[in-house]
Amino acid sequence: MIVVSTLSQVPVAVKRLLVGRPFRSDRLGETLLRKRIALPVFASDAMSSVAYAPQEIFLVLSVAGLSAYAYTPWVAVAVAVVMVVVVASYRQNVHAYPSGGGDYEVATVNLGPRAGLVVGSALLVDYVLTVAVSMASAVENIGSAIDVVHRHKVWFAVAAIVLLAAVNLRGLRESGAFLAAPTYLFIFSVLVMLGWGFARVLFGNGVRAETAGFGLQAEPGHWSGLAMVFLLARAFSSGCAALTGVEAISNGVPAFRKPKSRNAATTLLMLGGFSITLLLGLVLLAREAGVKYVANPSTELTGIPDGYRQKSMIAQLAEAVFSGFSPAFYVVAISTALILMLAANTAFNGFPVLGSVLAQDRYLPRQMHTRGDRLAFSNGIVFLALAAIIFVVAFGGEVTALIQLYIVGVFVSFTLSQTGMVRHWTRLLSVESDPAGRRRMQRSRVINAIGLVMTATVLVVVLITKFLAGAWIAIVAMMSLYVLMQLIHRHYATVQAELDAAVDEDEVLPPRTHSIVLVSSLHLATRRAIRYARATRPDTLEAITVNVDDRDTRKLVAEWEASDITVPLKVIASPYREITRPVVDYVRRVRRDNPRDVITVFIPEYVVGHWWEQILHNQSALRLKGRLLFEPSVMVTSVPWLLSSSERRKEAPHYVAPGETRRGVGP
Repeated sequence: MIVVSTLSQVPVAVKRLLVGRPFRSDRLGETLLRKRIALPVFASDAMSSVAYAPQEIFLVLSVAGLSAYAYTPWVAVAVAVVMVVVVASYRQNVHAYPSGGGDYEVATVNLGPRAGLVVGSALLVDYVLTVAVSMASAVENIGSAIDVVHRHKVWFAVAAIVLLAAVNLRGLRESGAFLAAPTYLFIFSVLVMLGWGFARVLFGNGVRAETAGFGLQAEPGHWSGLAMVFLLARAFSSGCAALTGVEAISNGVPAFRKPKSRNAATTLLMLGGFSITLLLGLVLLAREAGVKYVANPSTELTGIPDGYRQKSMIAQLAEAVFSGFSPAFYVVAISTALILMLAANTAFNGFPVLGSVLAQDRYLPRQMHTRGDRLAFSNGIVFLALAAIIFVVAFGGEVTALIQLYIVGVFVSFTLSQTGMVRHWTRLLSVESDPAGRRRMQRSRVINAIGLVMTATVLVVVLITKFLAGAWIAIVAMMSLYVLMQLIHRHYATVQAELDAAVDEDEVLPPRTHSIVLVSSLHLATRRAIRYARATRPDTLEAITVNVDDRDTRKLVAEWEASDITVPLKVIASPYREITRPVVDYVRRVRRDNPRDVITVFIPEYVVGHWWEQILHNQSALRLKGRLLFEPSVMVTSVPWLLSSSERRKEAPHYVAPGETRRGVGP
């Protein structure tokens, strides 16, 4: 018995191992982040985008042949300009709305609840895709060096998502410490690679990638005029994946230490600076090194050796820059794989916070607003992980396929957020009389207006160039989520309206109470239920049993008459040997005969100590309760009887009572 009881504690032990000991609610302030930890927590997504956004620019332009690569620096500059504008715009957001609602709050307050819900649904979908794309890209980079990872990339991506979810369940501060080293290692190693690479270009013999000597086979077609403009627009929209993650800081302002807004704005500025530097540096160096990256190397590259397997763009650059010094190459490769894998952490911090805000506004289930043992929004973390796993499996872990769904949602939120901010400053200017304050607000409005024009333009480009390539799936997901959240909100509003009703029959005390004790046999549990029912002082008390076996029923009646119990026992016929329906029908007859009475049904139940015992008991009671709960003016009361297994479990020295685990009591 002791062994079985110990085994029953295994789930709790596993939870403590994975999540750690629970935190008290008053320790929430200890989980707040310094800027040096907040940067890797909220910027890992944007930092990691430089590992695949430049690669996607080269991939899109490769269809037009080698000559199209001449446009890669200009596409990168266009993306960098958008990044500057978006960062400047969001610095206004974090100062104006520091509560953590981010784009959702800005749109809701200034454009109305429907616009806010559009932003919320767009961001939730985009956070899921952030995890899916980041993990798929990480596995692709690792697979460039390890064949077994390449062959089983879906399962490795799923395992990585589960691992990162477990890390985040341990709390924000611990996940930040976990992320800090890989994020700063990636930034440092790529900056060193860029510095050494450009030094070799300027003062040495240059840098030559392994694909520089390969030919590039353009797809059939006339790549000039409108066709080239469309291709450049598509390359630009793919490169704009580098902007994802910027909005996460505006959603996560409450996680910063005081002064929250200023620390968040500073972190946002650091994010923008690093992202732009790495993006432009990688694109320019790749162009200089002759890097080629295509969707299908066997048909689009010429002159390749047999068995050639294409490496990621950043791996090609590291190999070329650090030729002859393999340790540096492996540092870049490993740090890139880690940052791509951990980039999903931005979503694991943004999604649960946004989900909590939406749940607080009754657009998502209330469980999304509940903090777990480590003061993280555990339900949001688990839901995000499951949704990302579904996308990874559905698209086979292919980055190129997943990225077509990407960034649509984030630019929808960008555009609506900047529209809301322009209206926010306009409203404040209408009541502001101080000249200095008006100048500051006018400057902020100009910044947000430029951001609105820029992000709206990018959104149109993304929709045109990516709609048929897969962006329609993301749009359908956003629309479905929008409708679902509306239905959830309507349900909560309906329930609230019912509960707030001014007049109800329950306001008048019922004239009589009618109590019924369900009996299967005359044993200690039944006797206890009868004693408890008597203690409630009902006006009418009776016991009923269902006749499913004539011999057992006759035996029960004989025992009842021979006992000292004075409560009358009624036998209900059941020709088809059912229990639930005859009891419900009897209760309805009593209710019909006495419509103003309150009926209380007492059900004896066994309390067992082991999960397998639960299967053997209480199934009839569970079905009865489920049916009777829908009957008006009928109360259902469970009368527990502790069996010996539950008593021994309670008395065991390692027993942990309900609630003690969360308080940190027990093993």
